[in-house]
Amino acid sequence: MRRRQFIGLVGGAAACPLAGRAQQSAMPVIGLLSSSSLEQNHDNLAAFHQGLAKTGNIEGRNFAIEYHWTDGQTEPLSALAAELVGRRVAVIVTVNTPPALAAKAATQTIPIIMNIGTDPVELGLVQSLAHPGGNITGIVSLTLLLSEKRMELLHELLPAAKSIGYLVNPTSTYTKFEMNAVQGAARAAGVQLLIVEARSVRDFDGAIKALSTVDAVLISGDALFLNSEIVALTNRGAIPAIYPYRNSVAEGGLMSYGIKLQDIWRSTGEYAGRILNGERPSDLPVQQSTNFYLAINLKTAKALGLDFPLTLLARADEVIE
Repeated sequence: MRRRQFIGLVGGAAACPLAGRAQQSAMPVIGLLSSSSLEQNHDNLAAFHQGLAKTGNIEGRNFAIEYHWTDGQTEPLSALAAELVGRRVAVIVTVNTPPALAAKAATQTIPIIMNIGTDPVELGLVQSLAHPGGNITGIVSLTLLLSEKRMELLHELLPAAKSIGYLVNPTSTYTKFEMNAVQGAARAAGVQLLIVEARSVRDFDGAIKALSTVDAVLISGDALFLNSEIVALTNRGAIPAIYPYRNSVAEGGLMSYGIKLQDIWRSTGEYAGRILNGERPSDLPVQQSTNFYLAINLKTAKALGLDFPLTLLARADEVIE
């Protein structure tokens, strides 16, 4: 599946084809390649533009953006990355690990700003965090390292739980890194882990039904699951779940622990702006996010018949009532 979206954020999101800017031929273009969807990223895009504005860059005034969203699909990424290279964009911004790998394979010269949750050194994207070298730098959240903490939070909420479901995308590079951490956390908690796979949105309904026998579910941090449909299906099945991002809790999810996506996108935008201003990726160290956010939705807890321990509520950064 392939979708291309062109978004202008001045006065709200609106269609704005790049061809319509033909008269501004000298204007540099940012190519944004994401394996997520536009619908899940309106707030993140606003933060991205805030970061760009911090460096003095405003879309439509001194740069244009070509957006590519693949809605959880990885197959189109190589072709889309090659297309951006062919258009000779000024910088490629990649959101999530598969797009970063696709962009790296497509070019060794065009600057790439990555926004990922896996270790870029282990993936071979950069030489080191402090000295990335080459044409790639960016922002790393390392959210997979938080899997143990999410398992601990589920165990604290449901100490009698005997089985925990783990929803994963088996086609994702992210899953390969996260899996070991989750399995280790399950062993440490003394719970049985039921791994259920979903490769696309079409698999969501069957996957949640397969998880109906467990006491709770841990949702993988893969971009495929940053989707309101997962929240709706999990709640409909009355399954307590913990998500990696606060966005899911705002949409009705029970609990999340992880980074605030807007912070990461804002920093990504700032790095993209610095590249537009003439800096080189090799001179910009890879940034690591160290701010983590615990969100709890008490409305959903009540609907599920759950009572959060006061100690857990006291540690929450946000409680939706």
